[in-house]
Amino acid sequence: MADSLSFNKIAGAVLATGLVIFGLQNLTSIVFEKTPPATPGDKITIADTEGGAAAPADVPPDWGTVLPKADVAAGQAITAKCASCHQFDPAGTNGTGPGLFGVVGRKPASHPGYSYDQAMTDFSAKNPVWTYDLLYNFLKSPQGFIPGVKMTFVGLPQPQDRINVIAYLHTLGSTLPIPAPAPAKPAAAAATNAAGASNAAASNAAAPAANSAKP
Repeated sequence: MADSLSFNKIAGAVLATGLVIFGLQNLTSIVFEKTPPATPGDKITIADTEGGAAAPADVPPDWGTVLPKADVAAGQAITAKCASCHQFDPAGTNGTGPGLFGVVGRKPASHPGYSYDQAMTDFSAKNPVWTYDLLYNFLKSPQGFIPGVKMTFVGLPQPQDRINVIAYLHTLGSTLPIPAPAPAKPAAAAATNAAGASNAAASNAAAPAANSAKP
């Protein structure tokens, strides 16, 4: 009898403990229930907190405007990076690369005595002369602009550096004249004319009202 009573007590205690544990598990899941986000983390769009505008496109400038104002001395200083491969003397001496005296306006891959790679030869077949625009894009990234060219120079990422270098090269026997500055864009002129017409219309509308107010 005593053993049966002890067994019942033990069984009751075990059952009560189990109920308590089960209840705590349910309570924990209720309190700490996880609700999935409406939008997955990898789908959330992060707003631009800096409010900065997109960088302007790196396109060739108006040469008639920028070349007369370029810093030729700065351009010459930058070409020190090229001196290990190129010469700038009037004799057109070739080094690891072709001589660069007179390169502005010269046909690509045409300097006497220099053996050009196939990429530059193919480029020459499509472009009759080294224009300012072509030099501007080539100097930014030679291998990026002419894939396969053997020139390993990394390039000049800053637009003003390229403008200054081209201005310096232009002083070295260039056959390409500096163009006249580009005229003002028609859109700007149209906007100015529209503003003038609007102001004139406003003045004309105000004139009858002023006249009617006179005694």
